[in-house]
Amino acid sequence: MNVFTGRVLAAGLPTWVGPLLTVLGVLIVVLTIAAGLIWYERRLLSLIQDRYGPNRVGPAGLLQVLADTFKILFKEDWIPPFADKRVFVVAPAIVMATALLSFIVVPVADGIVIADLNVGLLFVLAMSSLAVYSVVLAGWSSRSKYSLVGGLRAAAQMVSYEVFMGLSLVGVVLIAGSFSLVQIVESQRGLWNIGPQFIGFVVFVVAGLAETRRLPFDLVEAESELVAGYHTEYSGMKFGMFLVGEYIAVTLISALIATLFFGGWLGPWLPGLVWFLFKTGIFITFFIIVRGTFPRPRYDQLMELGWKVMLPLSLVNLLVTGAIVVARHS
Repeated sequence: MNVFTGRVLAAGLPTWVGPLLTVLGVLIVVLTIAAGLIWYERRLLSLIQDRYGPNRVGPAGLLQVLADTFKILFKEDWIPPFADKRVFVVAPAIVMATALLSFIVVPVADGIVIADLNVGLLFVLAMSSLAVYSVVLAGWSSRSKYSLVGGLRAAAQMVSYEVFMGLSLVGVVLIAGSFSLVQIVESQRGLWNIGPQFIGFVVFVVAGLAETRRLPFDLVEAESELVAGYHTEYSGMKFGMFLVGEYIAVTLISALIATLFFGGWLGPWLPGLVWFLFKTGIFITFFIIVRGTFPRPRYDQLMELGWKVMLPLSLVNLLVTGAIVVARHS
């Protein structure tokens, strides 16, 4: 039972009210951040590229997201006649569902978490693995050569980088002695994991960029090669779900970086929730800056980076961390 639920029970309300309010609160905040990121990314990229960003609809273009939402809502929700209709419709929902479900185990403050599972980190990695199906099924069900190539690229890219993502986190688990994200945060009260696990942090950030299919690792979309990759044939709200799902995934990876390597809600003076949102916001900004800075590599270069650089680094980090932990307990 988290702190928020305990306060609700103390107020004399039914036992189910606290967990329900926690779920709704996390859901509303995550979706609001994802929607706001659309505007924030456009404005920040415009500054990086020395051009105007959204500046017409509302003050500083703040209502541009709302205008785009209405536009998507009223667009024709077209399904290609040659597509596998049932799979084509289900695919966009998978990416949103898996990203939102991952937030179940992410602690946003001391005592505020939907479910403190003792396998919380494994749950997040499992949801990340299921997200691959969304992109692969979308590319396959579209029956388009561009979409199919994008889906095949996604399968190889995301499955490969999941290996390094998982290995990069083993050191964090060894230090904390638990897969629970709450316990991992508590273990960082003396020293954040960014110090002893810097190599793991670098590998996790690179793998996170690949998992979210963001530039410079957006080879599954690659507009100059594949039109739009796996979602070439999508329109209307189904395309909108892919877009929002990507921003939710960026928020999730940023929240995980803050939780696993930067002490989560831990910090002086300010409330824990403020620290968590501040740290998450920094890494969201980092993701956007990377998009506006680095060029897209060739696909073979992407795979070589993973298997020839990220894999050895993660294995070295695992061996060194394991040796240090064993030496401390011997």
